[in-house]
Amino acid sequence: MATSLRKANWFLKLFAWRYIPLIGFCSPKIVRMDEKTVEITMPHAWRTKNHLGSVYFGALAIGADLAGAFSVFSKAKDRGVNANFAFKDVQGQFLKRPEAQVHFTSHDGDVIDQMIDESLASGERINKPVSVVVTCPSLHGTEPMATFTLTLSIKAKAKRSAKA
Repeated sequence: MATSLRKANWFLKLFAWRYIPLIGFCSPKIVRMDEKTVEITMPHAWRTKNHLGSVYFGALAIGADLAGAFSVFSKAKDRGVNANFAFKDVQGQFLKRPEAQVHFTSHDGDVIDQMIDESLASGERINKPVSVVVTCPSLHGTEPMATFTLTLSIKAKAKRSAKA
């Protein structure tokens, strides 16, 4: 992916401000993004904590949403296509209370590439599961705090070129 982390984070803030302010309220930050992986962090702060002092379920869902789909934005832009997407369903397993900054990681960039390719070829909406693992590295290293499986639904089409 050609997008730098600085540009990706700027786009994330702009998108959140313009379309989904609740994302911005949780202060996520993209810390890794390549062809296969997206990793997003979210602070453990008053905005994201629940009454037990761990990261709130809703904040975890926001992070999983972003990690599972942010590469769609970047991949579509890099390829010059319009990609409309949504999540059809979500399953989450909450394994341990995350009581510090959390990391949301998805390694499904290849799945997203395949989905865009299939949708461009067929003209249809393509639905496939993507996985997100939530960790709390400062307290528990790479041990999962939660796992999410989200069914991502993408419909892609080539951008129309401007007529002369």
